[in-house]
Amino acid sequence: MSPDEIERHFTSPDGTFHFARWERPIAPVVFGVDDRTLSTVKGAIEAVVTLAGHRMAETDPELGGNLMLFFVRDWDELGALDGLDRMVPGFDETLARLAREGANQYRFFRFEENGAIKAAFVFLRMDESLSEMPAEDLALAQAVQVILLWSMGAFGETSPLARVPGGQVILRPEIAGLIAAAYDPLLPVAERDGAALSLRLAARMRVGSTGAG
Repeated sequence: MSPDEIERHFTSPDGTFHFARWERPIAPVVFGVDDRTLSTVKGAIEAVVTLAGHRMAETDPELGGNLMLFFVRDWDELGALDGLDRMVPGFDETLARLAREGANQYRFFRFEENGAIKAAFVFLRMDESLSEMPAEDLALAQAVQVILLWSMGAFGETSPLARVPGGQVILRPEIAGLIAAAYDPLLPVAERDGAALSLRLAARMRVGSTGAG
């Protein structure tokens, strides 16, 4: 993956570059699924966190859960939940917009003072498209999309997942390499200089792909 390709993964349509990763351990909480699916979702999160060389926790001392995933059949279900408007400012207006647009997913991030990801909220409306995905694939895709602050269009044309011979779905190698590089402790937890950071990330991905260092 070239530096330009890396930079596009964190650049919004208006040209703003915004990279951020987690600093505190990730403590996931999942709503709206049965025990089997809960295990699948948490297993996918743990796999991606392990890939990144980061850490998980049972609880966050400040927030309780800092990664919250909500699975619903209709956006109206979220309107009945207390407290979401405090965690996600303007949530009522966001719900109305999601309903108008027919969206099936939405992610919202909060940040530390140093720019690192402090909390993430994932909302999934299980329409026909999402319901047809195997739970393992859906969980892995969502885990990937919250481990870093990707741009809105990062995976608009190409999924972060790939199907290998035999039918197994895996994380695309270049995305796995980028995630691992992004969690290098020598890199900043947040950055707005896309050109400089993308060069550093590309260098680390090249080293990782050779098995050196």
